[in-house]
This record gives sequence, structure tokens and C-alpha cells, in this order.
Amino acid sequence: MYQEDPEKSLGLLKLSEMVRGTALDNNYRPESPSGTQSGEPDFIPTVDVRYPANYSHVYPEQNSSLGIPTISTTEERHSKRAYISVGILFFINLINYMDRFTVAGVLTDILNYYKLDNSEAGLLQTVFIVSYMIMAPIFGYLGDRYSRKLIMGCGVLFWSLTTLLGSFVPTEYFGLFMVLRAFVGTGEASYSTIAPTIIADLFFHSMRSKMLAIFYFAIPVGSGLGYIAGSEVAHLFGDWHWALRVTPVLGFLSVIMIFTTLQDPPRGEAEGGSSLKNTNLKEDLQSIVTNHSFIWSTGGFTCVAFAVGALAWWAPSYMTYAINVQGDKADKDEVSLIFGIITCVAGVTGVVLGSGGAQYYKRYNPCADPLVCAFGVLASVPLVFAGIAVAHKQTSVSWALIFFGETFLCMNWPIVADILLVTYNYCVIPTRRSMAEAIQILVSHMLGDACSPYIIGAISDAVMDDQVETDLVKFTSLQYALYTTTFVLAIGGLCFLVTAWYIVEDRDRCDQLTHALGDTAILMDAAFVPDYRLHFTQRCYGSQLQEFASNDSLRV
Repeated sequence: MYQEDPEKSLGLLKLSEMVRGTALDNNYRPESPSGTQSGEPDFIPTVDVRYPANYSHVYPEQNSSLGIPTISTTEERHSKRAYISVGILFFINLINYMDRFTVAGVLTDILNYYKLDNSEAGLLQTVFIVSYMIMAPIFGYLGDRYSRKLIMGCGVLFWSLTTLLGSFVPTEYFGLFMVLRAFVGTGEASYSTIAPTIIADLFFHSMRSKMLAIFYFAIPVGSGLGYIAGSEVAHLFGDWHWALRVTPVLGFLSVIMIFTTLQDPPRGEAEGGSSLKNTNLKEDLQSIVTNHSFIWSTGGFTCVAFAVGALAWWAPSYMTYAINVQGDKADKDEVSLIFGIITCVAGVTGVVLGSGGAQYYKRYNPCADPLVCAFGVLASVPLVFAGIAVAHKQTSVSWALIFFGETFLCMNWPIVADILLVTYNYCVIPTRRSMAEAIQILVSHMLGDACSPYIIGAISDAVMDDQVETDLVKFTSLQYALYTTTFVLAIGGLCFLVTAWYIVEDRDRCDQLTHALGDTAILMDAAFVPDYRLHFTQRCYGSQLQEFASNDSLRV
């Protein structure tokens, strides 16, 4: 019976990751002793040299042409169904954010229909987020232990039904409308906490980063489509209630796709840790809340959520008042359309820049993720401030500043997910992913966009006080309130800078813990490493390789 040595396993694992990471970023072609090029392929693909914990330790067959073991590449391991699953999750995330911001697109109509003031209108979003954040830890706990397909399918069905029911509430029952919006938050929590963890279990290394970036495209695109669909559908039918009847139809279609097509892999499968065991809730929470990278990145993300939630909720109304102050009659449908387009384009641009920039910078700096986040947040501060300041004088300039400010802010969406889930889960091992996602959702919404729309509305009402509610008074009071977001963003940028101090240490610790929790550690036998990869490693990591070779405890 083969007995593995934990110290040897860990050392060889580090060596394998060193080989894999360098080969991925270089187009290496080894030279023969005579100096001529060998017949090996120009590009060395990402090779999965790690074996799962339940591997029976049987040597693979040799490749007859190269004389090396036949080892599947990352691309081969990713099935078509995995990519289809990402497409399904993207679609659900899209309609998820469409539903959230459809109400914002018709907010002025809702204000008039239910006869609300600004603070009450802000409370409408707050009850949604409060329900969402309270239920997130519950679904996070369930998502780490039970069928993720079943939880998501039932959750999407529930929020689709409650959104549809909310479109039939008469004017004298605003309280019932708020309750139904809260139920929508409950349903959406079941999806948002679990979907990223499925992607994390389907893909590994840089491919996981790419798939998460695609998934998070849905946030800005869905938000923008929510504004557009809300205002345009309401205009088409002459009634804002119809705006709430679009996403439920798409939600019902999503439920069918979840139960018939979506793939739900074993937790930790992408890391070869599919035999990982769940720990108890107390251990999960202790591990998560004592992780510096998780705490500070969540703090930065919370500040971003505060600002984005406030701006997303109030910006269309604010720009409507700004246009009216200039003496023009604002078309609220046109304002919602412009803001929706800006949100879509800026969001896609920001996600591409954030994800691509972080992956490129990581070649030179392992702290790239939080540093890129900090750059995006801090760069947005003067742009957002200036966009708010000039709105009543130069509307087109204000729109441009808002676009660039949103672009920098949206750089954070895929990167924060990277920090939480990617590359050996920087912060959190596979069996704690849903819980960590849930805690981040709880904190970021509780202190972020759950309270920011109400806080901005309350500040605006306090500034307006008992003044006559002219367009100028409404604009000025909301302007002063929105300046609050720039100060919060500055704090968020500092939080991401602090994250950079801890990210490498926390990543390495979770790397080791991920494999220590399995029935057996993931072991790479040195005999399985192709000669050309060892040759490549020796050229790039000569001193480190010698250290491994001279350590008797690491010999096979």
C-alpha cells in the first residue's frame, strides 16, 4: 500500500504550481543540446499535474510520440456543459439585476402613484436589501451542504412570483408593495450566494477568473437594462406596473434551465479537493472573520456598494431635476434611457479593464487584485464629485463624468470575486465559499446599499426642510446629499490598499489548508512531470529547484 508523506506532498505541490504558473505566462520552447529547437509544441498548455485526493496512484500511460505521461489539459477538462452552465448563471444574474433596477427606472411614477417623499422612496430599496442580506447567510450555510440546483431553482421561482404579484398592488396598499419587494430580496439571496461558487468548482486558475468576469458582466448590463426596460415598457403600455412583469417571465424560463441543464459539480472539484469535508458553522465563521484579506476587501466592497447603491437609486431623479433647473422640461424616460446605456457600456468597459488589468499586473505583482481595486475606487472619486457638481450647468459634461466614474467603479466587480474565490480561493476554502459569499453580502449590503438610498433621501429631506419644493430646491438638497458618496468611496480605496498588505500571506495559508482538509493531500509524483517541464523550471527557478532536489524528504 502506498503511503504518502505530507511534507513531500506539500513540497511537490509547490513545485507543480511553480511549473504551471510560469508555463502559463510564457511561450516556452526548450532547446536541444545542439541549440536547435526540439519537436515539442510551441505552447505548453496549463497541465493538471495534481491528482485528486481519492486517486489510486496508478501510473498513467506514456505518450508514444513524446515519451511523457498523458495528462489532460485544463481546456480538455472543461466540458461544453460547464460553459453552458456559466451562460445560464450569467442570464439569471442579468435578470436578477434587471429586476433590482427596474423600480429605479420608474421611481418617479411610483412616487406619484403611492404619494411618497424621498425618504419613503429610499426605504423601498432598503427593505429589499435588508431581506436580501438577512437571508444570504442562511442560504450560504445551505449552499455549502445541500443541492445548489434545488436551492437556486426554488429561489428564482420565488422571486419571480413575488415580483409579478407586486405589479398588481393598488395605490392604497403601499405597505403590501414593500413586503413583496422584501420577498423578492429573499428569493434573490438564494441565487447570489451560490452561483459564483458553482463557477469556482467548474473552472480552475486563469480560466476561472475569465468565467467569473463573464458572470459579473451581468451586473452593469443588467442594471442598465433595468433602467431601460423599466422606462420603455412603462412608456409603451402607459402604465409603470407593466415594467415589473418583464423579468418574471424570464425568471420562469431560468427555472426550467436550472433543473434541466445546469451542472452542479462536487465542491472543490476544480482544485482536486472533491473529498473535502464540511466543518461546523463555528469553525467556518472563525476562519472567515479572522482572515485579514477577507475583512479589508469586504470593507472596501461595502464602501463601493454604498456609493453605487445611492447613485443607482437617485441619479435618474437627480439628472431630471438638473435638466429642469436649466429651464428645459426633462423627459424622465429619456433620462432613464441615457443612464441605462451609460451603466451598460461603463459596466462592460470597467469589468474588462478590471479583470484584464489585474490578470496582466499579477505577472509582476502578486498583490495586483487589491491594488487595481484601490486604483479604480480612488480614481472614481474626483469624477463622481465633478459629475454631481456640474449637472445643473453642463448636463452633457456631467453625463461624461458619470460614465468614466462608473467605469472605474465597475473595475471592482470581478476582482473582488477573484479575491474571495480564485487561485486557491485567496481567502476561503471550497467548503466555506457559500458562507463567505453570504457574509460578504450581509456586511456589504447592511452597511452599503441597504442603507445608502434611505440615508441620501433622509439627508435630502433634512436639507429641504420646510422649503417650497421647487425643482431648484429638490436639486440642491439631493446634490448635497449625494456628495456623501465621494467621501465613502475614498474610505473604500484605503481599505483595498490595506488588503494588499495581507493578500499573499492569506492566499498561501488557504492553499495549504485546502489540501490538508481532504481525506489525503493532493500529491504530485515527481515521475509524472514531463522532462521538458522540469527543464523549463530549472531555467526559470534554478535555485528553488535545487532546494527541492536536495531535500531528502521530498524524494519519491
